[in-house]
Amino acid sequence: MNTGSVLNVVRMFFLLLASFIGVSVALGENQENHWYAGWFGAIFGLGFASLMIVLDLMLRHVTIRAFSHGTFGLLIGLLCAWLVTSIEFFESGWVEQFPLAANIFNLAMFLGFGFLGVMLALRSKREEFSLLIPYVRFRQDALQDLPILLDTNVIIDGRIPGISAAGFMGGTLVVPRFVLEELQKMADSTDDLKRARGKRGLDSLNRMKSVDGMEVEINDEELRSGLSSDGKMVELADILGARILTNDSNLGKVARLKGIVVLNLNELAMALRPVVSPGDELELELVKEGKDDHQAVGYLPDGTMIVVNQGKPHIGTTQPVVVAGAVQTSAGRLIFAELNR
Repeated sequence: MNTGSVLNVVRMFFLLLASFIGVSVALGENQENHWYAGWFGAIFGLGFASLMIVLDLMLRHVTIRAFSHGTFGLLIGLLCAWLVTSIEFFESGWVEQFPLAANIFNLAMFLGFGFLGVMLALRSKREEFSLLIPYVRFRQDALQDLPILLDTNVIIDGRIPGISAAGFMGGTLVVPRFVLEELQKMADSTDDLKRARGKRGLDSLNRMKSVDGMEVEINDEELRSGLSSDGKMVELADILGARILTNDSNLGKVARLKGIVVLNLNELAMALRPVVSPGDELELELVKEGKDDHQAVGYLPDGTMIVVNQGKPHIGTTQPVVVAGAVQTSAGRLIFAELNR
């Protein structure tokens, strides 16, 4: 059962409990008209529970961390208001003739400073609280524990299940509802290419859910209408405090401008390219002839081509080679090697 279903069950239980308590209290207070009192209590209980559920839905983006920050800011604001009102400006001289103005002033100070304290606290980072509480440092959340939002392209890419199964990706994988709908729409498309990409994306999601220890959940958050898919990804990541996993460089640039952590799969692949230097020994499969008659060509796992001198007679076999040098060309890095005899 996902988190949304659990929350709905809790809300339903709260409605029933409030109704039961309302009926019980009403019947206990009114012994004469049980029928009228029972209905009144049930309606009052349902009304109160409904009001609280509406408030809960309005605060669905507020976490316990934000609530604790707001409470701390409220205390600071009330302290500042108390300091201001303790001056007793309206209790001295001719001003003491306006008791109503004094009460309004005191109420305004507490409301105003309380509001400002809450807002400032919610906008502040946790490490900034150390200015108010010396020698106290709040622990930062581990980056690998933050949820990861998957966009459509990276799901279709198909490499996520393997990376996650290998244990190189922590945190919950979150698939937004609009991304799932986009994959379903592609899978039902009349265009063969789009249909194939959509089915591959759905198959990739199914493989993710089958991997032991991998937590994949669907997020049903309702976002502002009119936003593009990239805009929805950025807004949802900001709401959830999540990272974005993508292979779309443009989405990555926009998200980073918003201060969101971006994991780019293409950048990861580039970072994992093996660094080959002269003198390195490799086991290389020679797959075809080179440009010159005596040369053979092999490839590293990342696709880098290695030209092996005197390797033509060994095409179709795996040979030990020694890297001799490398040349940067317009098509990429070209490496030359010699057979390691």
